[in-house]
Amino acid sequence: MTTNSPTPDNSGKRTEAESFKANAFSISLTVKDLATSLAWYNNVLGFAIDRKIERDGKLRSVALSAGAARISINQDDGAKGWDRIKGLGFSLNITTEQNIDKIADRIKELGGILDTEPADMPWGVRLFRLKDLDGYKLTISSPRPA
Repeated sequence: MTTNSPTPDNSGKRTEAESFKANAFSISLTVKDLATSLAWYNNVLGFAIDRKIERDGKLRSVALSAGAARISINQDDGAKGWDRIKGLGFSLNITTEQNIDKIADRIKELGGILDTEPADMPWGVRLFRLKDLDGYKLTISSPRPA
């Protein structure tokens, strides 16, 4: 029997040629307080502001970038309840060639709180973890220095 499934067979190899190749990836996050989250992503993490989107004279969304990484943050409209938990079971993994320890130190100097300090991982990266103001988890990593 022939399968059209792109899932791995028992050998761990794909059973079909890759059918999707993305050129970029961006994410959109809903936040409780857009102005406060914007300040955190821009000033603490160092994301640049690419574009601000207003509706009815109010800031509703901001597109941010850090190199090739793109994040949009959007003001929660409360339609699903103001107390709903954000970021549960979700993590953003951001990679860089920059010095992880210097990035972590800068974040802490600017008031950010790390969940884990920079550490070497057995799979060859150095990383640290933190959460944004709404509880979204971020992991920032780079290849481990030789």
